[in-house]
Amino acid sequence: MIRRFAAVFFFMAILFSLPVSAQKFETDADLMKWIKSLKYETNTVPLSNKDGKLIANIQVPKGYKYLNPKDSKIVLEDVWGNPPTSEPGLGILFIASETPLDLGSYAITIDYVDEGHVDDEDSKEIKYDELLSDLKDATKEESEQRKKDGYSGLELVGWASSPYYDSAAKKLHWAKEYKFDGTETNTLNYNIRVLGRSGYLLLNVLGDITVLKRVENDVGRILNSVEFSEGNRYADYDSKIDSLAAYGIGGLIAGGLLKKAGLFAVIGGFLLKGAKLLIPAAIGLFYAVRRFVFGKGKPEDTASGPGDKET
Repeated sequence: MIRRFAAVFFFMAILFSLPVSAQKFETDADLMKWIKSLKYETNTVPLSNKDGKLIANIQVPKGYKYLNPKDSKIVLEDVWGNPPTSEPGLGILFIASETPLDLGSYAITIDYVDEGHVDDEDSKEIKYDELLSDLKDATKEESEQRKKDGYSGLELVGWASSPYYDSAAKKLHWAKEYKFDGTETNTLNYNIRVLGRSGYLLLNVLGDITVLKRVENDVGRILNSVEFSEGNRYADYDSKIDSLAAYGIGGLIAGGLLKKAGLFAVIGGFLLKGAKLLIPAAIGLFYAVRRFVFGKGKPEDTASGPGDKET
């Protein structure tokens, strides 16, 4: 049998696997035929928002190939088993030699979050050790709830790659390492954000911890491959007509942490507008939920990504 991917959702800082069978393909032969028919792009690709307006361009990095939003949506929902969403993302980057059915590597999902201009003034004041401590505490609380709900516990091990913000390029990246009870290999959650005039591009590189070195070797090329188009760049922000996001750099890294009664509460995940963060059940690649909410978030459908399950 062909391996099918299980959906995994990140909700209230808890990560739990929920297998969902593919619906579009009646047989494995149908699936394989469709996979072989996919047309990838390797040059410069325009990225448009849901209204069809050009917002950015990606020069597909060497060693990668790009799959368009329409086919990416089918991969997410019908191949990897995510629930349907009302709108597609901006596509997926795959390793050039791999397909959506390959295991042991990773994919890079691309989305655009239109929630206002992210003020980066707080970037110089963030204490990442303290932020990590808050995230670990939140994860411990939610891990206990997971166990009560019958799911495996998890632990935020730490930064797999410490947060780094390039204030000149307006690009941010960081990675977390998670440990699930009963698993031998830890999970990697690698995040990339490119800030623009009224939102940001969200790229999530997700897989198990064994791909960290490969991602670190490529992250420079990935960052350089994506740029906002003229009129949509960070410097194009106009305070008279553009709105500000309800969070800064710290909020992006925290993934929607809100201060509540002196404690941080994590918000994000399945059917919430705001974040995209997903983790695979054990091995393979996985996709991230669409946006993180910080402050004034509002509900929205989100997609999440694949783990590796036998069906």
